[in-house]
Amino acid sequence: MKYMPTSTVGKITDIQEKDGVTWVRLDYTDLYYNVSTLVEADPSEYIEVSFKERSSFERGMKSIEDLKSETQEVDISEFMPSGGG
Repeated sequence: MKYMPTSTVGKITDIQEKDGVTWVRLDYTDLYYNVSTLVEADPSEYIEVSFKERSSFERGMKSIEDLKSETQEVDISEFMPSGGG
């Protein structure tokens, strides 16, 4: 299946229905997509992701807590406005 907004292609690993909306999980991202945003993909578009690649991708992702701490640790006292005025 292909998610049209980003052209993400994956195989369906799970199907769930909630509040009358059908959601499917694609193996490539491990995310759920509204079935109305998916179209059938050509088999040549599918790229299988190995466990090693997925683990590497997940290690590179930051948690919300990490992102919050990074934004809180920014010290802007050294930055002074400058301009040609």
